[in-house]
Amino acid sequence: MNISRPFILRPIGTALLMIALLIAGAVALPFIPVSALPDIDYPTIEVQTRYPGAGPETMDRLVAAPLERQLGQMPGLVTMQSTSGAGVSVIVLRFGLGLALDVAEQEVQAAINAAATLLPADLPAPPIYAKINPGDAPVLTVALTSRALPLPRLEDLAETILVPNLSQLAGVGQVDIGGGQRPAIHIRVNDPALTQAGLNLDDLRSTIANLNFNGPKGMLEGSGRAWSLSTNDQLPDAASWRNAVIAYRNGAALHLGDVAEIHLSAQDPTLQAWLGATPAILLDIRRQPGSNVIAVATRARDALAALRAQLPASVDVTLVADRTVSIRAALRHAGFELALAILLVTLVLLAFLRSPRAAIASALAVPLSLAGTLVFVYFAGFGLDTLSVMALTIATGFVVDDAIVMVENIARHVEAGEAPLSAALRGSRQIAFTVLSLTLSLIAVLIPLLFMGDVVGRLFREFAITLAVSIALSAAISLTLVPMLCARLLRGGGAQENPSGRIAERYGALLRAVLARPALTLGLFALTVAATFWLAVTMPKGLLPQQQNGLLQAVTRGPADIASAAMARRQAALVAALQNDPDVAAIASRLGIDGTNTAANEGKMVIALVPRSRRNGSDEAVAARLQAIARGMGGLALFVRPVQELTLDAIPAPAPYRLVLQTTDPADLVGAVPRLLTAIGKLPEIADAVTDFEPDGRAVAIDIDRPTAARLGVTAAALDNALDDLFGDRIVSTLFTQSGQYRVTLGADTAPAAGAAALESVYVAAVGGSRIPLSSIATWRETRRPLREVRIDQFPAATIFFDAAPGISLGTAMRAIAGTLQRAPLPPRLSWHFAGAADAFGSALGREAWLILASIVVMYIVLGVLYENLIHPVTILSTLPAAGVGALAALRLAGMPLDMTGIIALVLLIGIVKKNAILMVDFALAAERDGAPPLDAITEAASLRLRPILMTTCTAFLAALPLALDFGPGGELRRPLGLAMLGGLAVSQILTLFTTPVIYLAFARLVAAGSRQKRPRERLA
Repeated sequence: MNISRPFILRPIGTALLMIALLIAGAVALPFIPVSALPDIDYPTIEVQTRYPGAGPETMDRLVAAPLERQLGQMPGLVTMQSTSGAGVSVIVLRFGLGLALDVAEQEVQAAINAAATLLPADLPAPPIYAKINPGDAPVLTVALTSRALPLPRLEDLAETILVPNLSQLAGVGQVDIGGGQRPAIHIRVNDPALTQAGLNLDDLRSTIANLNFNGPKGMLEGSGRAWSLSTNDQLPDAASWRNAVIAYRNGAALHLGDVAEIHLSAQDPTLQAWLGATPAILLDIRRQPGSNVIAVATRARDALAALRAQLPASVDVTLVADRTVSIRAALRHAGFELALAILLVTLVLLAFLRSPRAAIASALAVPLSLAGTLVFVYFAGFGLDTLSVMALTIATGFVVDDAIVMVENIARHVEAGEAPLSAALRGSRQIAFTVLSLTLSLIAVLIPLLFMGDVVGRLFREFAITLAVSIALSAAISLTLVPMLCARLLRGGGAQENPSGRIAERYGALLRAVLARPALTLGLFALTVAATFWLAVTMPKGLLPQQQNGLLQAVTRGPADIASAAMARRQAALVAALQNDPDVAAIASRLGIDGTNTAANEGKMVIALVPRSRRNGSDEAVAARLQAIARGMGGLALFVRPVQELTLDAIPAPAPYRLVLQTTDPADLVGAVPRLLTAIGKLPEIADAVTDFEPDGRAVAIDIDRPTAARLGVTAAALDNALDDLFGDRIVSTLFTQSGQYRVTLGADTAPAAGAAALESVYVAAVGGSRIPLSSIATWRETRRPLREVRIDQFPAATIFFDAAPGISLGTAMRAIAGTLQRAPLPPRLSWHFAGAADAFGSALGREAWLILASIVVMYIVLGVLYENLIHPVTILSTLPAAGVGALAALRLAGMPLDMTGIIALVLLIGIVKKNAILMVDFALAAERDGAPPLDAITEAASLRLRPILMTTCTAFLAALPLALDFGPGGELRRPLGLAMLGGLAVSQILTLFTTPVIYLAFARLVAAGSRQKRPRERLA
């Protein structure tokens, strides 16, 4: 039976089918979404709660703990981390990959509702959640500046015009405002004056709430008309508040301005942001997990362009950072590589076949296979991203293999003098099983990739499926269109000289000499096996290559007790110094506790670099220079890391990897974390070790003399209320307008440098309305408290962030840390584990060997089924050690670790290099069935199939060449794969041309010897 025969004899129908496939691919291409990487994000939701005036410990106990108890009961929750700072609690929830984000959102909302009765009654707003990964860099960072308008007015414009419209765009998870300068009316009470007027803070708070009110008023109904009622019940500005009467003393009105300073300014002046040195309002546009980053950025940019017309002309809108610039450049460059690979493959066909007609018959398999793959990608809901385009580029070398084998076999018969039609019918029948073997075995090697777990497995799933589809399509095209074209395009006319005949003759002579001395070749094979294992064990290991996106994230950290004004001065000075670096294009920085920051001594920066063509060094090199500048200045620690497209962590971090320390007793952390941080920081394999555990924040502990307080009628609640009124910036009222709501806050009128001395002038309300000095019922002392309280999965925890030192692989760095922890004396309750990207690396590393083994086993099973033999698959798989040695050696010489991209290259090589053996074994078995002895059969097969072996190897080699030489945008992810494939193909091509025949013959002799021993036993029986 000849599968190709109907298609050879029906050329018009076959051609039309292929034209239809090409058109379908062209139609599908514009509708395929474009992205950086496959949509593989964990469903992640962030829950924020604000409680102004509450310290970290209060936030942890009163807010975070009740929420965690409810949130921790949600099915599908993988991990939960809460961070409680001064006045803010942030809980990050990460769910399993199998749970839809919308389902997770419903569960979070239900848990928040269930916890509502357990939360403080005076929260200014209920907890809010956002479908974002806080560890993921913003898609766009936009800065609003103006020389004419104050920052509160810019904040107002941002909140009323930009944020609502941008937030409703598809795929946008949150629009975060940095340096929030929301307007508010501040009432700063002169406590002694209030006492002298005979008032207390509780009375004043109630009076203020009644002075400014906005409630329903009802309607008036007449016999024919109706009227709605309205009053001027709100105080709209600071002057109105100053003139408001709060009491009468001796017949005279006591105005609020008599006992307090009142002014309109930013609600929280510690929130600050800058574009360079210019005060600004920053907008970070963040995407929902799983949404297409390019689509989100495109929608946001278009919306910003339209909304710009609604802003005053004096407002400047600056796009500081756009993550998609590098992504678009990388995809354009990958498209160029794909076109280059197709061109190189076509040139190889021309060089070997010496016939443009034969080359066209083979080369058409490439665009047709790619067009069919695009149709599949569209209907499967996949996208065009760095990995899928890389798969298509690699496919140019794979998909042409079947066509080469088909064309070469038919051309061989034509060169022998046979008519093209007859040669096509005969040659396609001979080679059909070989094409089937090549295709099924190559697809089989990709099957284990589909079963890789976690996010790394999801990352390469589309890659494997896309590649498998293109390979299957190439087989179909090679069995249908290619022989039909050969029957019409190839020219007969008598016997022709085989262009590769001389090379085959020389190879045949050398092969016979090698076959005469098999021990040397078998020894070389054993050496390659040993070298493969040695390189695999000793190679440095990594997770994924570092991408060069031209964007840096930075964290600044000052002393634990630094004041906000001092922090602002130091950060401004640091930004000015960093901007002098020629590779820095723009810096957007922010300070203040706003949910993104959970401590007052931390700041955040987004640093945009100049275009890659003008950049002096890699992103890592620029980051190192900037950190050196900060170290030279002192005052602030600076941690800089490049933005990566694949975010495996849900926590904003100063360094890319995390070590988590957990315990049931927070006291264990106080002694262990600083000691471990020092030990890890001294390791030569580690850079930028820093922790989120900062126990040295300044605090004032107030000790109540309870007997005295009880005798004077002062309760603990009254004391807490008095302190919150004066020092908590307490929200006591709200102004409602058409465009928004603005707070009225109550606080103490104290000098900025007063510090703990401000407590001397505090009075507390006693039962009966009298005012008691705080110093009469309490004493206070300065102490130390953590700046933030962190819990992971409801247990107290601390995190040590770290990076591998330059030139050190992640695996080496993690082993060094693990060794330090194993030697360190740790409290018995303290446990540790790697988290985030480091945990993903550990999981992937444990599966790498199983992935390779699974690919080999699947390949063996498929080949065994195809050949109905247990030995021939071993002969074919003997080509693998040579490919492994070449690939690992190439990566090692290039100074690259063995990461997941290299592992994928090894898996692909398993499928590629076995084709040499399949081509030989197929023809050798056919020759043996015709009566040839094994030695003659394998010698003839090796010489006869040399040309297609060389052609398929060269096409795969040249398809990988653009990837190996890719130093353009996005090349960091593709270059290891290209280099590994080049090394593996080169070494395996040289070795397997000789080792495969030797091993084939050795197995044939073993089988023959076994048969000779079996026959005498059968005769005796």
